Amino acid sequence: MSDLSSIEKVKLEKMFEMEGGYVLDFSNITFKQFIIENTNIDISDGKYDYASGSKANRLKAFWAKEANYIVGKLISALLEYWKTKKLINHIEISQAEQALFEDCYTIVERLKQDSIVENIDAIQPYPNDKEFSVLAKSIRESIQNNEPEVALDRLHTYVVKYTRKLCDKHGISYDREKALHSLFGEYVKYLRKNCFIESEMTERILKSSISILESFNDVRNYKSLAHDNPILNYHESVLIFNNVSSAIKFIEAIEAEQSEVDEQDEVQAEWDEISF
Repeated sequence: MSDLSSIEKVKLEKMFEMEGGYVLDFSNITFKQFIIENTNIDISDGKYDYASGSKANRLKAFWAKEANYIVGKLISALLEYWKTKKLINHIEISQAEQALFEDCYTIVERLKQDSIVENIDAIQPYPNDKEFSVLAKSIRESIQNNEPEVALDRLHTYVVKYTRKLCDKHGISYDREKALHSLFGEYVKYLRKNCFIESEMTERILKSSISILESFNDVRNYKSLAHDNPILNYHESVLIFNNVSSAIKFIEAIEAEQSEVDEQDEVQAEWDEISF
């Protein structure tokens, strides 16, 4: 659910002219279409039934039930709609309206700092790798569009490529036919062998990730757009994304620390070679 404050709600309700159950100049049909277009969510769903079921009350229910990022995305679209209608109808925007618009846009910026996937920033391209860049961009766009279920196959491909690059970086040999979970298992063995894991609990979590990725193979093959499949539902897709991106973020932290240690060792070695 979003964390809109009471004051923020008052401003938004004023901005979108929600008195009397309305939302701007939308009809029930155009309101539904607008929200589907901008969030891929059907506002007529029973989960948004609230009080009279008016457009304004459904929007309030949307604010109460959806995550910050999605709420921010819809508010942003509504603000642009309000501004566009003013411009095309040659209606002057008063100073008071402009001030309220700016206050509401500040609310949007705060809300959109969150994402349905907590660590989506971990999905990054590798330098000088066009395929990685395309994959990362496509995956992040799907999350921004609130469509995690349509990106599961690409996320799987991304994790395969990512794990192979980790293995290449550390000289871990593998067969390109090796499944994702087995490939990740080889990397976990490398971490354990080189004492990059300090606690038994962390090792257990990473080992559990191996079995999770084994199940990911099944999701990719039978519940994603990789083939002609019925795709997985939204909420389970978000869960998978959060789990995978959290693991990648942790690994990136380990890799960054090790890179720093390696750089320090190289500098020290250069100093040791200098004779005085």
